[in-house]
Amino acid sequence: MLCGTIWKVGGKDHRRVIHAIKVGLSLTLVTMLHMLEPFFEVFGPNAMWIVMTVVLELQFTAGETSFKCLNMGVGTVLAGSLALFVDFIATKSRKMFQAMFFGTTVFLIGAAAAYLRFFPCVKNNYDSGIVIFLSTFTLIIASGYKENNVIKIVRDQFYFIAIGCATCLFMGILVFPVWSGEFLQNSIIDKLEGLAKSIQASVDEHFHDSSEIKENQEKRSLEDPIMAILDSKSNEGTLAFYARLEPRHSRLCNRFSWRQHMKLGDVLRQLGYTVVALRCCLQTEIQAPRSVRALFKDPCIRLSGEVTKVLMELANNIRNRRYCSPRILCDHLHEAVQDLDSVIKSLPRLFLDSNSNQATNMLAAARQTKPNAKHRRSRSAPEVIESVLRPELSETTITNPEFSEALSFASFAFLLVEIAGRLNNVIKEFEELGRIVCY
Repeated sequence: MLCGTIWKVGGKDHRRVIHAIKVGLSLTLVTMLHMLEPFFEVFGPNAMWIVMTVVLELQFTAGETSFKCLNMGVGTVLAGSLALFVDFIATKSRKMFQAMFFGTTVFLIGAAAAYLRFFPCVKNNYDSGIVIFLSTFTLIIASGYKENNVIKIVRDQFYFIAIGCATCLFMGILVFPVWSGEFLQNSIIDKLEGLAKSIQASVDEHFHDSSEIKENQEKRSLEDPIMAILDSKSNEGTLAFYARLEPRHSRLCNRFSWRQHMKLGDVLRQLGYTVVALRCCLQTEIQAPRSVRALFKDPCIRLSGEVTKVLMELANNIRNRRYCSPRILCDHLHEAVQDLDSVIKSLPRLFLDSNSNQATNMLAAARQTKPNAKHRRSRSAPEVIESVLRPELSETTITNPEFSEALSFASFAFLLVEIAGRLNNVIKEFEELGRIVCY
């Protein structure tokens, strides 16, 4: 059981195994450095800060490692500078006042830094830097009070952080690097492929028997990637944030537009909301008869096939960094939309022609109805017609399910056309992405 889990985690992404080896190798290097006698004589046991730096800063992607190192470097510089300033003020006073001044300063700085961590922007982006700042400042103040040599402590601390960060950056960027930008690009590709599969599955299931649809609902909820697509905004934002700090790493040194990838992700999420609504049509209690759905099967399947083809082609183009003309992508898409649109216009005739005589009789009864003397002056003719017609229509809707069945199928068809319309926005963002990164 345990061996299977270990193999599954590593087999899903072999870069995880490489990252574990890189961390082990980095810790071995800094530990051996600490064991060297000349190094230990100069820096003493405080050199273990290098090991802590490697443990905290060496992350899975190069962008996250760079950002963690930047946070630690800035936090250490601020903490050391503030500690020198506090020590300079404290040395001008007596020993007893120094202890009180140090204690008060540590309390104020610690409380302020801890409170800053509750701010969402600070917590999401700079939490590790604040932790390093707080711990470094406190340790320098405590050690400087006893050793009375704050300058040496601050200088050694800078050396420790510099060595640790240099080791992390070397391992993260130069030794089998994993790029946040690549993860962001793969996230967009997975969205395109997931939406294509979800749309195709929705249309296929809609033209099956309703009992088959209900049997497949539980399986679909487990396999459908649409919810992961809708919940991906925060993860994409984090990847885009880290991708800004990464160097150009492609063979041609092309630009990586993290902003445009975010825009493309937003458009895909909007498309995903429409796909969710399309899938909800499969779960309604009132469904059009199977014989009626069979009449419109071909145009719906044709349109879904064209949409799926465009989404898969976009995914392949982004994966291979290749540009494709929108005219080629949408070669038959507009024709499929027009065919389905003409089918939608035939729905009222198909479902309501059988009730035309009943509707005519209701309108005739409404015209013959006269308001009583009390309300003759206060109510107009349209209001009188509405007062008679609305109860009749409500009763007709309940007793004649054809009307509800027409609405159910029309909703499904309209959402399918809406998906094709939103696909144009996806293609426009892809064009802009290709222009920026020079596909």
